[in-house]
Amino acid sequence: MNKKLKKALLIMLAAAVTVGAPLSAYGVYSNVFKEESEYALSRYGSTGSEVTKIQTKLKSLGYYKGAVDGIYGTQTKNAVTAFQKNCGITVDGIAGPQTLLYLGLGGSSGGNSTRYTNEEVNLLAKVISAEARGESYEGQVAVGAVILNRVAHPSFPNTISGVVYQNGAFSCVYDSNWYAAVADSARRAAQDAMNGWDPTGGAVYYYNPAKTSNAWMRSRKVIKIIGNHYFCI
Repeated sequence: MNKKLKKALLIMLAAAVTVGAPLSAYGVYSNVFKEESEYALSRYGSTGSEVTKIQTKLKSLGYYKGAVDGIYGTQTKNAVTAFQKNCGITVDGIAGPQTLLYLGLGGSSGGNSTRYTNEEVNLLAKVISAEARGESYEGQVAVGAVILNRVAHPSFPNTISGVVYQNGAFSCVYDSNWYAAVADSARRAAQDAMNGWDPTGGAVYYYNPAKTSNAWMRSRKVIKIIGNHYFCI
């Protein structure tokens, strides 16, 4: 708590004792708790295990090049800012709840949303592994996000299995990639997508321009390019 706030609090406490006014009349409790809760977020100057996790995740995504030392310095703030810009969320350089969610560090303690069964997690990971093998981690999460965006969209089936097995939707279910071992990164990407991270910003289609000649798909509005994939609406 800074000196000015301490001084103001002492003055208000003295006034409350003198005139018998309740502290709530001065808004003391609400203001103090508000400031304390705000400063509980990881931001410039913060240290600790949460900062270490943030740095580790940003490093794996290619945003952070510094040492993983648990110190929220300029490099960490710049990395968070770049990540926020890329995700289309509030850009303030602070690792608040929304940023942590998009990093896959928020949400439920188990690492994936309780809305989904183990079978759904495994299926999403399988598709990501088959469709985005060789893509960056962000690109893998993006493929998972597109599938989940389709589940939520009225034009597509409302289940993961329905979206995945919709006729002609994903060619990977018919080729050898479908039977390959699921990559560990794909499992993590499925969990991050289910926790709410959408690097695409709401895309419901994607394609690789080097492999797709379909005129209709190429006519879709591209809203994000990640690796070899164009993400569209």
